[in-house]
Amino acid sequence: MGAPGPQPPPSAPHPASPPTGRITAEQGLQQIWQNRGLASGALWPLAQLYGALVSLRRTLYRSGLLRSEHPGRPVIVVGNVIAGGAGKTPVVIELVKHLQAQGLRVGVISRGYGRSTQDCRAVLPDTPASEVGDEPALIALSFARGATVPVFVAPRRITAARALLAAHPGTDVIVCDDGLQHLALRRDLEVCIFNDQGTGNGWLLPAGPLREPWPRHVDFVLHAGTTPPRGTSAPAYGLQRHLAHWAVRSDGSQVPLAQLRGQPLHALAAVARPGDFFAMLQAQGLTLKHTEALPDHYDFNSWKRPIDAREAVICTEKDAVKLWALHPEALAVPLTVQIDTHFFDALDARLTALLAQARTTPLPKPPLSSPPA
Repeated sequence: MGAPGPQPPPSAPHPASPPTGRITAEQGLQQIWQNRGLASGALWPLAQLYGALVSLRRTLYRSGLLRSEHPGRPVIVVGNVIAGGAGKTPVVIELVKHLQAQGLRVGVISRGYGRSTQDCRAVLPDTPASEVGDEPALIALSFARGATVPVFVAPRRITAARALLAAHPGTDVIVCDDGLQHLALRRDLEVCIFNDQGTGNGWLLPAGPLREPWPRHVDFVLHAGTTPPRGTSAPAYGLQRHLAHWAVRSDGSQVPLAQLRGQPLHALAAVARPGDFFAMLQAQGLTLKHTEALPDHYDFNSWKRPIDAREAVICTEKDAVKLWALHPEALAVPLTVQIDTHFFDALDARLTALLAQARTTPLPKPPLSSPPA
């Protein structure tokens, strides 16, 4: 994800049906990025400059002028090449659960986007999201009531990996939440995720949604659309996102969504595509009296609860890890993903070979993939 800028004020609440009111700057860009129109065309020269910088940076790593390191355990990076939400964190959670079910000891590392700290630290289920980032906090919380998973954050992922292995030397596999573009960390497998908008207009930032040229080499593609993005030669598998049939309170107890039908709800989402969350709530038969779209990774420090106390506040789990500290009465609806089982079969085959190799010889340090010509 890009560097955080000043957070604009929350958009004014607006009725859910029909949707009205202002959209965030992020949502406006998402719309521009779907077509090669006048607005995106005006930004195309900047995209060319951005592309040149991306190419130069990759060349510096490939030549060794910039150093990349491997932590000595198989590394799986789960990321994307588009700006905005693609559902990486739910995939990381499902991937960790799968690997644990195979008897592997798994650790997770992340940059900790949007946090107030800049050190390297462990993320515990009760660690404030403001200190470690909302996504690492959500991952740690997701494993609080079962098989736990160590989670570490640091500005440099290799630093987080070293700290994780120092604290948990028996770790078999490291999963990196986000970081396809973080070339300082060498990896063994790359999983690239696309939402249903694919590569949009196919242009680089800021004229389009691409963080780097596509196609590029990755090991696996997961896509929410009906067809994989054009140009990929990697094995591609379907990905479905849906809401759970319950909401979660701050104390961990659950409320069936069926019990909320007919009640006036104030839905909010500080994610890249808030409209998706609102639409999924409505598909569950819920009545959204107001919806409120906030900037992605919003910290909620200045957020005001609706005056009408009859409106229950309902949000995403990613938002709840920050919102609960200020408004513990809020309800969070988990977002779950269903991944094609053939993906796990293919991943297991690749990972088994890596683990067998690691037991006999040090893991190789694979060269960085070359950008397309």
